[in-house]
Amino acid sequence: MSSGSRRSPPPAGAIRAHPPPFRANWTELRENALRDPETAAYEAARIRYELGRAVRERREKSGMTQSHLARLSGLRQPAVARFEAGGAMPTLPMLERLAAGLGMRLNVGFEPLDRAAG
Repeated sequence: MSSGSRRSPPPAGAIRAHPPPFRANWTELRENALRDPETAAYEAARIRYELGRAVRERREKSGMTQSHLARLSGLRQPAVARFEAGGAMPTLPMLERLAAGLGMRLNVGFEPLDRAAG
């Protein structure tokens, strides 16, 4: 390789070709990000993970195995395991069955985005 093919660093004080980063508030960033299919997929994965974690924590506090929760919920153990690992987006009927199996009632609500983002 000849020395002419190497790139030399820009001279000190050179003007950068890139503009300064755009600054936006969290709500604008979140709204823009959710329009991006990759970010929307990440958000869906985060929701699956959080729901699965909540069920797992409640099940473990109750001293139940996945098999026991599955029997009480009318599901199979692999379905409970997959759900707890965040591998499946549940339907409302599935969440109701899991809640009943845990001796709980499902509560679904809406929260303003600015509060959810914090």
